Amino acid sequence: MLTARRAHLVVALVASAALILQFWLVWQGHAVLDDVDPPARGERVIRFFGYFTVLSNLLVAGTSWAVALSSTPLESRLRRVLYVDALIGIAVTGIVHWFLLRPLLSLDGADWWADKLLHVVVPLLAVAAWLTVGLRGRVRRGEVGWAVIPPVLWLVYTLVRGAATDFYPYPFLDADAHGYPAVLATCGAVAVLFLALAWGAARVDLRLSAQRS
Repeated sequence: MLTARRAHLVVALVASAALILQFWLVWQGHAVLDDVDPPARGERVIRFFGYFTVLSNLLVAGTSWAVALSSTPLESRLRRVLYVDALIGIAVTGIVHWFLLRPLLSLDGADWWADKLLHVVVPLLAVAAWLTVGLRGRVRRGEVGWAVIPPVLWLVYTLVRGAATDFYPYPFLDADAHGYPAVLATCGAVAVLFLALAWGAARVDLRLSAQRS
């Protein structure tokens, strides 16, 4: 348990530092993904919290702090569901970034560091910490379905706000450019990936739990 708490403390510190750095850059008006001409500061802050990358890193930071600072973490269903959301969400963040977003980016300096921390370093650290010393028995198959609800709510919010403001945080969600059938098909593929990773994590967790017992 002590080793797990220390590992999650490292993840929490790195994720928190990455979020603070990216928020500071957004506050200062630096480009975020496809923002060529950044909008007013208030709109930049709203957009910042609308990125799945930011939300998944926030979940990783929050659940990692919970594990690091508590002797009895993740005992409630809500905390376990959030833990699964953090773990699978950050894995999806890394995968989608690598295959869909990385070729579109051209960053340097602090922007490059923030991007790599949020999309590469934190996903690798979070998944590695869970695989090696993570708390066992917290990823339960009966709760995988609940973990899908937050990403679905985020998607609905993103599409509704995008239709109203003409801003979509990721190019593949731009319904104006690609049409809703194509966007929903892409979302369906990501949802399948999310569920597959969640079910796979539950099976791995069960096997690792048996090895420890």
